[in-house]
Order: sequence, then C-alpha cells, then structure tokens
Amino acid sequence: MSSLSEPAPHADEPHDSSGLAERLNWLRAGVLGANDGIVSTAAVVVGVAGATTATGPILAAGAAALIGGAVSMALGEYVSVSSSSDSQKALIATERRELAEMPEEEFAELAYLYEQKGLSAETAGAVARELTAHDALGAHLDVELNIDPDEVVSPWNAAVASAVSFTIGALLPFLTAVLLPAEWKIPVTFVAVLVALAVTGGLGARLGRAPMVRPIVRVVIGGMLALGATFLIGTWLGSSGALG
Repeated sequence: MSSLSEPAPHADEPHDSSGLAERLNWLRAGVLGANDGIVSTAAVVVGVAGATTATGPILAAGAAALIGGAVSMALGEYVSVSSSSDSQKALIATERRELAEMPEEEFAELAYLYEQKGLSAETAGAVARELTAHDALGAHLDVELNIDPDEVVSPWNAAVASAVSFTIGALLPFLTAVLLPAEWKIPVTFVAVLVALAVTGGLGARLGRAPMVRPIVRVVIGGMLALGATFLIGTWLGSSGALG
C-alpha cells in the first residue's frame, strides 16, 4: 500500500502546455513536408526513369522537383501560417483594447461566459474576479476565443520546417534514382519510397498519439498509386516516341 507522500502515477510527466501550438505546428509542417518530398520527387524521377534510362534527364527532373518543391512548400506554409497568425494577433489586439476601454462590460461578459459553462452566478463572478486580477487578457482570450497569447505560431518556423523536411524526404528517391545502375533505379526507388512513407506515417501517428496502422496503410497506398501512375505514363511516353 503506497503512502500519502508517494507521488501519484505519472506525476513526473510534464503538463506544461507552453509552446504547444508552436510544437504542433512544427510537427505538422515537418511530417507533411517529408511526405510531400518523398512522394512528389519520387513520382517525377520514376516517371522520367520509365521514359529513359539516361541519368541526365533523371538528374535534371529530380533536381527541379526537389528545389521547386521545397520552395513551394516553404512559401505555401508561410502564407498559410501568416494568415492564421495575423488573425490571432488582430483578435488579441481587439480584446486588449476592449479591456482598456470598457473593463466593466468585459468583466460582466467573462462572468456570463462562465455561467454558460455551468457555474452558478456567484461562483462565476468569483472566478471572473480572480482571473481578471491575475491576467484579464489571458482569461478573456481563453474563454472567448480559445487563444493563448504565448502560443501565436511563427510563419517563419513553419516555412523553414516545411522546406527542410521536404528536402530531406526528397533526397531519398532523388539519390536512388540518380546514383543506382539503370536496372536497379526503379525497383529500389519503389521499395525505398514505400518504406520511408511507412516510417513517416507511423512517426506522425505516434507523435500524435493516434493508432499507427491506418496512417501507414493510407500513405503507403497513396505512394504506390502515385509511383505506379507516373511510371506507366513515363513508360508509355518513352515507348511511343512522343519524347522525340
């Protein structure tokens, strides 16, 4: 029988949520970037390899896919997260101004919101009073808007994470398609890509504390379809003489 002085199970696990949105943003951008880098670059190099065994065209197409994809991912992530960040900052500024201009109305609103959560009027008033004395802005942002002012995401961090992860993911199919002998390019690239997709799918699921099987199956099947489609098209174009 444990004593009262013993810590509860998992008491040593951290519960600090500071920076949680930022970490989740990095994770999302990183996993998506790696998956996109693997699939899109592999699809390009496999498609070109299906049309020709010459290393030059495969190298050129793979490099273009890698560089263009990394830049595109970074720009897209930057624009997306900037819009979200600007919206959050505008809401915070509005709430700060309202607290400065009409503190009594804002206090009444905060107490009312806690009443709507099921607290009695007396308890809601006491909670609102204590939270207002401690951090009025934080209390209103939390209850009204579900925003933590310390967790406004950085578009630059998201952009860098996307570009780096895309490049890392893209390097695998790029290198296998460029460096291996002609007879090994396509089969090894297929296998390497599917294994890499299984790893990233499982990693994303594990970090998100979700079941791993479905995400892995989903990304592997998607990768197989993408590679199969581009390989067949490339083979058809190469055999038909359409490429000159």
